[in-house]
Amino acid sequence: MSDLSAQRLVIAISSRALFDLDEAHRIYEQQGLQAYSDYQIEKEEEVLTPGQAFPMVQKLLALNANLPGHLGIDVILLSRNSADTGLRVFNSIEHYGLSISRAAFCGGEAPWRYIKAFGCQLFLSAEGSDVRVALDNGVAAATLVSSVASHSDDPQLRFAFDGDAVLFSDESERIFKAQGLDAFAANEDAARKQPMMGGPFKNFLASLQQLQQALPAENPPIRTALVTARSAPAHERVIRTLRAWGIRIDESIFLGGLSKTEFLRAYRADVFFDDQQTHCKAAGDHVPTGHVPHGVANND
Repeated sequence: MSDLSAQRLVIAISSRALFDLDEAHRIYEQQGLQAYSDYQIEKEEEVLTPGQAFPMVQKLLALNANLPGHLGIDVILLSRNSADTGLRVFNSIEHYGLSISRAAFCGGEAPWRYIKAFGCQLFLSAEGSDVRVALDNGVAAATLVSSVASHSDDPQLRFAFDGDAVLFSDESERIFKAQGLDAFAANEDAARKQPMMGGPFKNFLASLQQLQQALPAENPPIRTALVTARSAPAHERVIRTLRAWGIRIDESIFLGGLSKTEFLRAYRADVFFDDQQTHCKAAGDHVPTGHVPHGVANND
């Protein structure tokens, strides 16, 4: 069974992931901090457009209506803005009726150091450097890289995960990278009954399962899927690993090297997490995608 005790799910999100701040960010990069601050203050009464993660955050917060208090969901805003320039963000949160009351405005400094202080199990950001540090500190994290938002018309929240280096460690992927497919297949066959070590998203998946168990079983509001390039017979170790962890996943898709994109579209993922940038780029034009810069695929 999972070793996580029942607890609230706490998700940290950056202001650029929650809202479309591309124009403000361009001003910061091209004209500097003062021009950026002047722009944000000038525009602080203008409501921001929802960003990539906005529909997912809406769905997450809506789940609280059906959850006991000790298993609720908290969304924390982490921002490099100062509180002064971040006022526009909170005005927009209020406009959209999002139940977000906790935030850290870091005045240009990286906000990752507050992730553990808030007890966060997931961090979503547009800043890859912050995401890497969060992962190094044992928190599931991803850089949002897609150009589309999720299906806000569907109340069900659908998470999709890659396997190796995301849910699982990269131990098998290292063999594939170093020795090729035949060596990988031989290793997985020999170790088929040996559970893999957990990857950065193992505990987050376990937390989702706790929520699923507390929510209505009929028309469940959360659904999870494993979408992996593995194929038979390498699927057996995956199934046995999840069983050993005491974690159930709703759908498992073993693609044997096929592109993941069409399957993610068919699944209607609200967010997909993968460690390989090529997979993220392909998926990001169709479903919200988070790059997990972890493991051997990100060592270059």
